[in-house]
Amino acid sequence: MSNVLERERSSGTRSSSHLRVLAKRIFPYAPVTLLTVFLAVYAIRGVLVKCGHPAVPLDDAFIHFQYAKRLASGHFFSYVDGEGYSSGATSLLWPMLLAPLYVVGLRDLSIIWGAWFFGFVALGALAVETYRLSVPLSGRAASLGAGAMVLCFGGYLWCAGSGMEVVPLAWVLAFGLRRAIEWGEAPASERTEKAWRTLLALSFLAPIARPEGMLISAIVFVVLVAYPGGRPRATAPLALVGPLVVPMLNLALTGRAVSSTAIVKWLPGNPYYGHGAALVSMVRDNVRLFFDTLIDGHEWSAVYVPSGARPYAIAALLAIPAAGWFRGRGLRAGLVFAMALAILIPCTYLTFLWNRLRYLWPFAFAWFVGFACLAQSVAEILAIVRPRWRIAGGVLSGLFAGALASRLGWTLDDLWGSASAIDRQQVALGRWAEAALEPDARIGVNDTGAIAYLSNRRTFDVVGLTTPGEARYWVAGAGSRFEHYERLFKASPERLPTHFIVYPHWMACDPVLGEELHDETVTDQTILGGATMTAYRARYDQLGSGDRPRELVDREPIDELDVADLESEALHEYEVGSARDTDDQVLSYEVGGRMVTDGARLKRAIDRFVLRGHANEPALLVARLTAETPAIVEARVGDRIIGTDTVSGGFREVGFVVPVPLAADRMVVSVTAQAGGRFGSAHYWLLPATR
Repeated sequence: MSNVLERERSSGTRSSSHLRVLAKRIFPYAPVTLLTVFLAVYAIRGVLVKCGHPAVPLDDAFIHFQYAKRLASGHFFSYVDGEGYSSGATSLLWPMLLAPLYVVGLRDLSIIWGAWFFGFVALGALAVETYRLSVPLSGRAASLGAGAMVLCFGGYLWCAGSGMEVVPLAWVLAFGLRRAIEWGEAPASERTEKAWRTLLALSFLAPIARPEGMLISAIVFVVLVAYPGGRPRATAPLALVGPLVVPMLNLALTGRAVSSTAIVKWLPGNPYYGHGAALVSMVRDNVRLFFDTLIDGHEWSAVYVPSGARPYAIAALLAIPAAGWFRGRGLRAGLVFAMALAILIPCTYLTFLWNRLRYLWPFAFAWFVGFACLAQSVAEILAIVRPRWRIAGGVLSGLFAGALASRLGWTLDDLWGSASAIDRQQVALGRWAEAALEPDARIGVNDTGAIAYLSNRRTFDVVGLTTPGEARYWVAGAGSRFEHYERLFKASPERLPTHFIVYPHWMACDPVLGEELHDETVTDQTILGGATMTAYRARYDQLGSGDRPRELVDREPIDELDVADLESEALHEYEVGSARDTDDQVLSYEVGGRMVTDGARLKRAIDRFVLRGHANEPALLVARLTAETPAIVEARVGDRIIGTDTVSGGFREVGFVVPVPLAADRMVVSVTAQAGGRFGSAHYWLLPATR
């Protein structure tokens, strides 16, 4: 009996000991846990009060929900029924994380609860990681302020409530950065097999979380080369496998390594701004906007950043390498500094002002480490006068957190108001489409999230993020989209939408918008693409109306260049030149007694292209042109002038005879505006000179 009692006492002692150890481990995280829970409850409660049910402030969140829904039903990153893989998921990991929640019953808007859970857990974890990154550079007291800055920063709070992957990505970056730094700082004997495998796992998972995650892959590669530990340096390239996963998947399943999102949003791939001086100018302007406006708390960032913050932010950035030098933590300071500068990566996007600057915030935690370093640097200087003033580091860091917290009221109001706006427009239209449209309807959309997710109808993403093959036409401009729809109508009419639910000014293609069926107007908002989004029945009667010249001749063309038709332009070596997407438009005018609609490129000084004719046979070059103000145009074949004419008003079809000496199987044709004028071109035909 005594042995039994002794064993029970021993067991109780061990259990008590385990509980004490567990409590000791958990206790340090209690403050951040309580603060995070408080923020989550307060933010979510505000959404529920405003909307009456779960809601998110970005339609893009529903894109992830739709991918998750499709994954849950066994479809690997296809967006709608009947279509295969779509490269529009900027994060493969986020929908994969949400899909099991859909399987177990968090469907419709209930899936938002799951996104909120992961978002706010990541927020608390990010605060912890920021503290851990900061401690060796700025000490414990100032680093507590860095962690507090994460929780007090409206950008992170807003994004945690957005249903997006922004805060989880920030945590992945912070966690991966810390583990890589600790590998490099540790003695070679402490670089264990487990730590090595963790680094490789992070280098693989981070780029799948979002493309920006490849920064962790690069950092892991660098530290494994510089500090190989017990592994040969030859294993370091394994860290670069992760960034290849998504491009190789895209290449295998779509024929293109680049994603549709990159085609739409990334400057280097843009046909108008993605090369030469235009690219340099755009990136330079974005960088200037970042430093002159955004970090100074003006305009787009005012909801998160205190006004006049720029001098402190720049000082905080410079304080990172200074702290590394002072404390002998060069590797840590260098990599944190690099992560802080990585906030400039979105300056290579067509615009990084979308969606409340969400492309910037994954890197903000590194700046908070900088603010802690700045606070401690000031404290060290004060300590020269009086050692007790070293306490100023923690106080000043806390003041920085307080300055960020002063914007939280505005942030939360914006979160709640934006969630309500999305709920009353995109969500409402998705509900309407489910109730009003036939099950086999196909909806053309420019906001592809909530309408696809809630309508249970197939969608046609005119922007091209989620419908394969459409991105390049959106980027080119409205005229090119119209020409593309003409090709689809002739080859695969079933692919075209039966309805459109769009902002008409975004769509900029009125000839395909038919009868108005329904609209949702929300005026008390700042997040939507427009106050009114409208549902239309699609119409295609104007497709092909501009295929033939009507006014001058009715002969069968020898060759034809359809301007703004990307395939036709490529075939005829058409030189787009220094054009802009806003100059690529769809125009409708009366020609020869009937309405003609054609894609056109406006504000042209010169058109240069190739036409294929017949040697030694005279031909007639017919050009469909337009001009806002009268313009004289001169046509040439090679370097020989074949005629001039005056263009003004709507569409005018002008003809130029190509004489026998110039007629050839391949002719370089140019049409040039004289005296500094400008014209618009829609179509060129090469016709037989006689019937």
